[in-house]
Amino acid sequence: MKNLRLKSARTAKNLSQQQLADIVGVSRQTVNAIENGDYNPTINLCIAICKALDKTLDDLFWENEGI
Repeated sequence: MKNLRLKSARTAKNLSQQQLADIVGVSRQTVNAIENGDYNPTINLCIAICKALDKTLDDLFWENEGI
């Protein structure tokens, strides 16, 4: 499933995929794969992305369906 919340948070900070990748220490392709739902990042990478975007894990990665 695509991670539109991540893409939205990234674009709201005016960051390209490459810029976010540089901040968190991964390749642009990794950021692209996460946004497209093709890669499940480690918890450490999730936390780094959240810090870079001033978001929580709930904001970007946890599914809230059924709550």
